[in-house]
Amino acid sequence: MNGLNYINGEWIGQELEQKNIYNPANGEVVGTIPIAGVKETSVAIDAAAASFKSWSETTVYERNRLLKDWAKLIIDQKEEIARVMTLEMGKPLAESRGEIDYALSYIDWYAEEAKRIYGEVIPSHKPNNRMQVWKKPVGVVAAITPWNFPAAMLTRKMAPAFAAGCTVVVKPSGETPLTAIKLVELCHQAGFPTGVVNIVTGSSTEIGGELMGNAKVKKVTFTGSTAVGKKLMEQGAKQLKRLSLELGGHAPIVILDDADIDKAVEGTMASKFRNAGQTCVCGNRIYVQEGIYEAFIERFAEKVKGMKLGNGLNSETDIGPLINQAAVEKVEEHVTDAVSKGARVVVGGNRDASAGDNYYAPTVLKDVNANMIVMKEETFGPVAPIQKVRTDEEAIQLANDTPYGLAAYVFTENLSRGMRLIGSLDYGVVGWNEGIVSAAQAPFGGMKESGVGREGGHQGIEDFLEKQYVSIGI
Repeated sequence: MNGLNYINGEWIGQELEQKNIYNPANGEVVGTIPIAGVKETSVAIDAAAASFKSWSETTVYERNRLLKDWAKLIIDQKEEIARVMTLEMGKPLAESRGEIDYALSYIDWYAEEAKRIYGEVIPSHKPNNRMQVWKKPVGVVAAITPWNFPAAMLTRKMAPAFAAGCTVVVKPSGETPLTAIKLVELCHQAGFPTGVVNIVTGSSTEIGGELMGNAKVKKVTFTGSTAVGKKLMEQGAKQLKRLSLELGGHAPIVILDDADIDKAVEGTMASKFRNAGQTCVCGNRIYVQEGIYEAFIERFAEKVKGMKLGNGLNSETDIGPLINQAAVEKVEEHVTDAVSKGARVVVGGNRDASAGDNYYAPTVLKDVNANMIVMKEETFGPVAPIQKVRTDEEAIQLANDTPYGLAAYVFTENLSRGMRLIGSLDYGVVGWNEGIVSAAQAPFGGMKESGVGREGGHQGIEDFLEKQYVSIGI
């Protein structure tokens, strides 16, 4: 698939230098994209700004209809989009299909939320006065999306922006841009007006710099690393640009000794190994109380041993490749460091060259301690380090001992114990006795250095709206 940039209703970029997109499973070229820069980004922003007034004045019912038409087209082409995603990102085809369903849930949710952008009437302190709060779309939105969920992270930003009446310029990841281009193509087919949606691919430095520096962009919504999020915050401060930042995580899984072990194993598997561990909410540190420590490891390791590594297009594959060699090297560094400091490999612990260059075997480590890199930094790979804890208080202290606060998981069958523990955790999202927690109807976002703002739920549209207080004399 050879992608192009979509700017002001036209597909452009044939004349620009092209970049190859590679399949991480085998290194084959699966498509190309234009390397756009400041010039193209500026034109896209101008197009979005020019169309904003007319788009913002459309009725919420018209926006609802267009969002639903977009969703229908995605459903019709689900298999094609899933295949493109697997080819450029590597995840198993079943996971790609699941991500498209997840992406669709945001379009469906915000198509309806468009009809629920309610203002307020405030009781006045004066008899001849009426006080109201109006809500208005913020303006041009820049949406910068990551490589690990190229469909869902796009719709989680675009759908509420469109529903609110904003126009959008998309900058997808340079690793997995083809899925995003396909989704924008379907926006075009659905009949979104010219300039309402635009997509530019290429130089992150040039495109990002223009998005952050151009005063016509009123809001930036970004999913990615904390380091890049901090840089965007610095750049946005010059114009007090509105920001939503969904950043890095270092999710703990706390398994108390009264947990249902089978439930804990299934939940940990779901959290840890989805997307080959390349998610910001995957369990990165596992704390198990000593009473069930060995029993949990035994059952968990058996499950992990049964996972099949391979090309995501193969139906029997459970876990695909990592995105690139740098990702593999990071995982290898974390495991080597842990073993050198006393951790024991229960399962895996090595690259799998028989599968390909970017594969690392799903790994379980025991006898882990807090001094190991794997317990301090986000691994972003298929490694499950397990540390023994004695008390609930120790588990809480270790779980909170990080600058990140995106997601956490707790397994206990005791209601009071679970509520006390969760109340002490500094995390924006918590899974209790389950490992998959994200949903379109719920707010998603982190505390501390894991981000600013929330995506999803009725809260997710608010960052795309300005609140205007109106005092009326009568």
